[in-house]
Amino acid sequence: MGALHEGSSALASSACSRDVSHAPRPYIGRFAPSPTGPLHAGSLVAALASWLDARAANGTWLVRIEDVDTPRCIPGADQTILSQLAQCGLHPDGPVVWQSQRSALYQQALDSLIAQRLAYPCACSRKEIEAAQLALGHAKERHAALPYPGTCRQGLHGRSPRAWRFNTTDFYQKVAPALIPQAPAAINSEANFLPWRDRRLGLQVQDVVSAVGDFVLKRADGLWAYQLAVVVDDAEQSVTHIVRGEDLADNTPRQILLQKSLALPTPAYLHTPLVLDVNGEKLSKQNGAAAVDLSNPLMALNQAAQALGLPAVADSHHISVSDALAHWVQAWSRIYNVAP
Repeated sequence: MGALHEGSSALASSACSRDVSHAPRPYIGRFAPSPTGPLHAGSLVAALASWLDARAANGTWLVRIEDVDTPRCIPGADQTILSQLAQCGLHPDGPVVWQSQRSALYQQALDSLIAQRLAYPCACSRKEIEAAQLALGHAKERHAALPYPGTCRQGLHGRSPRAWRFNTTDFYQKVAPALIPQAPAAINSEANFLPWRDRRLGLQVQDVVSAVGDFVLKRADGLWAYQLAVVVDDAEQSVTHIVRGEDLADNTPRQILLQKSLALPTPAYLHTPLVLDVNGEKLSKQNGAAAVDLSNPLMALNQAAQALGLPAVADSHHISVSDALAHWVQAWSRIYNVAP
């Protein structure tokens, strides 16, 4: 397959032409749930926020089912999610796509990174990575993965490859100086800092090399990693604005590195507040979050809107879901200054 950075695919050529021309692009947003279960209160907040942002800009709102991690997916959950969105009046403006059907696009992107020597095979197991980090005096923190120590960056030395990783160190040394603006003067310029701006959180900075290391693009089990798949999908669908939960904010620098490496546009980002359980943990399917109760869709939407800092509407038979959504579009526009 041809390399994306050489413009050998429609995805790359169209993205590159948009980047070079700096022509304004029509707003395209998306909601991208994983079908590991039905929508819960937290994922409804993310869905509502992305829909409101698109509507406030008179833009297009797409739905993408992120089922690339097939072992975690539950049969039928995708259709349940689509039905839940419809019950809430959140209808996509185009065909729904499934990541599991897009492997050829991900392989093309990986081929491009390999050709640029920005991706390399890795033979390390998870236990080996943890042992190497412990030997360096780095203990694993709760809910956090240890940065990859770069064991296979200079070759496998006869070992069999398991996964493919992005070479963050080479990116910063060879590619970043020409592509990424310098960080503010207050930030140590010798570190590998990547500054980016979130529409709600403001200026964000991460040293990807020390915080994450060389992250996985294709897993040892042959499945595509989220970071690569989401970047390729957003570009292929011409997504201009990403609105998602704050728990994904620290993923953004990795995705920007891949966008730069593949000559793809970087969308505008907005990360919404998280819905927490009684223990202060993020509400998630992995933590056993219950499916959102849609016996009264307006009540569920009211709770989601209030989590986003939007005013509640009267929960009565005289207010329709569509009227409530129109009310929240106006409120969202005032908060985030969204102009069509």
